[in-house]
Amino acid sequence: MISIKSASEIAKMQKAGEIVALAHRAVKDAICDGITTEDLDRIVYELITSKGAVPSFLNYNGFPKSICASVNDVVIHGIPSKDIVLKNGDIISVDIGACYDGYHGDSAATYGVGEISPLAQRLIDTAKESFYRGIEFAREGNRISDVSAAIQQCVESQGFSVVTEFVGHGVGSKLHEPPQVPNYGVPKRGVRLYAGMTLAVEPMINAGKSHVKILGDGWTVKTVDGSLSAHFEHSIAITKGEPLLLTVER
Repeated sequence: MISIKSASEIAKMQKAGEIVALAHRAVKDAICDGITTEDLDRIVYELITSKGAVPSFLNYNGFPKSICASVNDVVIHGIPSKDIVLKNGDIISVDIGACYDGYHGDSAATYGVGEISPLAQRLIDTAKESFYRGIEFAREGNRISDVSAAIQQCVESQGFSVVTEFVGHGVGSKLHEPPQVPNYGVPKRGVRLYAGMTLAVEPMINAGKSHVKILGDGWTVKTVDGSLSAHFEHSIAITKGEPLLLTVER
């Protein structure tokens, strides 16, 4: 069942989201040649817990870390490790969740390490742009597929592909709630949007083909063709007007 949030619940999600945004800022400031993804995980864990929140991902369905750190051809769910050392030219998607007072914020962004290729930068920019193109349609009375179709059109117009095996989702007192929010589709179909719905909209896009594979650890998702992948996500609330971004600093 899709949950419609009250104003007080959305306020709690904003607080959780602000903590996530602060964690992203700390990650962005820390990323450099030579840092490990384990280092980034520790930075986020310490920040989230210092704010009285709990990392949403830590031990979620057995996931062992506080962030997902996905480097280059890793699409999502990369497990931080002391053995994964970032180097100039890499790109890294960092997905962060925090639970505060019983409600979650969930956000992801892809960052470059040092000087990255023009292709990598365009991929990162397109992932972000497609999110904002999509949420132009995240208004009461529209349908989720209106958001999905706008994301797909933006991504494919740049010659990139949308990952179809994984989708966005509702978010609130649970990290993953109904409904699913695909990044592809035909407009005017599926669930209708109502004020009080809270969604994690998260384009996952590849520089090459859309096909992905899950590695033996049961978590890490990579592009089949080895192409770069980028990810961008915010949690949002549907309102009577513009969608409200929940995972931003205030």
